Amino acid sequence: MVLAVLAAWLAHATTPAVIVSNPASHLRTWEVGDGRQALVLLHGFGSSPVEWLPYTSTIRPVQGRRFAFPEGPDTGPGRRGRAWWPLDLHSHLDGNGLPDLSRTRPAGLAAAGAQARTLLGELETRLGSPPGTTILGGFSQGGMVSAEVAFRSDAPLKALVLIAPTIVDEPSWREGMPRRRGLRVFLAHGRQDTVLAFASSARLFTLMRGAGLIVTWVPFEGGHDVPADVVDALNRFLSTVDR
Repeated sequence: MVLAVLAAWLAHATTPAVIVSNPASHLRTWEVGDGRQALVLLHGFGSSPVEWLPYTSTIRPVQGRRFAFPEGPDTGPGRRGRAWWPLDLHSHLDGNGLPDLSRTRPAGLAAAGAQARTLLGELETRLGSPPGTTILGGFSQGGMVSAEVAFRSDAPLKALVLIAPTIVDEPSWREGMPRRRGLRVFLAHGRQDTVLAFASSARLFTLMRGAGLIVTWVPFEGGHDVPADVVDALNRFLSTVDR
């Protein structure tokens, strides 16, 4: 699947992707564009940065930004894709048959968040961008790590993008939210998602809005995906963030 996505993207790409090693965070980034300010998007569980490459043709940040897609750690021999930490959703099922991580602090989440924070600093230093100009986000597990960075650290952020995430360790996230008062957030989730519960993102929206964050909430009719109407809404959001 990853090779097929990469081949299809290469067949139509007008701007090449450059793979960059970041020694402090020990993460590679697949980067597209030459802007000095980064739009950092983390992939989901069992995926890779390659899955983001087609979106460089449809997601349109303002001029001066580059895409940076970090590559998560290898999930191990015989497993597909990469992950930010080992995640067994089936051990956290709720009464509706969907995972509930809101009362759980998974081993590996803190390390993943710390690794992402280090990467943000590396990117700003390498690109020469002022602190606080980076937009951080992710899909699914990548969104969880992005929220962990936002709510459990003081890493400077311009905005936060969360697509199909779920709440993890709600007490600590809720405690950290007021420190991000005024932060612009894009949050989208499919109502028919059978992987991570739509209701969790709806609750996350309520919690963030109550803490004073400025949230663009985009519920959509669909599953665990990033459809075209979400991309359109994200483009509108990005245009206002960098206006």
